[in-house]
Amino acid sequence: MAFKPLHDRVLVKRVESDEKTKGGLIIPDSAKEKPAEGEVVSVGEGARKDSGELIAPSVKAGDRILFGKWSGTEVTVDGKEMLIMKESDILGIIA
Repeated sequence: MAFKPLHDRVLVKRVESDEKTKGGLIIPDSAKEKPAEGEVVSVGEGARKDSGELIAPSVKAGDRILFGKWSGTEVTVDGKEMLIMKESDILGIIA
């Protein structure tokens, strides 16, 4: 199933975090926080101004991004856990 977000929504796949700390300690699954980093899978066409003019999105598919801890709605697409969020929930693009 192909999924295309509407308007200013973005479909994001979370990037898994490391299983060890820098000191070599293994972090159990129960102590891990969900990562706030992800990869953009697909993007809607953008928001519209009151005049009807289209505002192009700032991100594109393949961008690595940072987003807020409580951003987005968790969904399952093709058996994979993903997030759908507004473009305004994205904090920045990782270069």
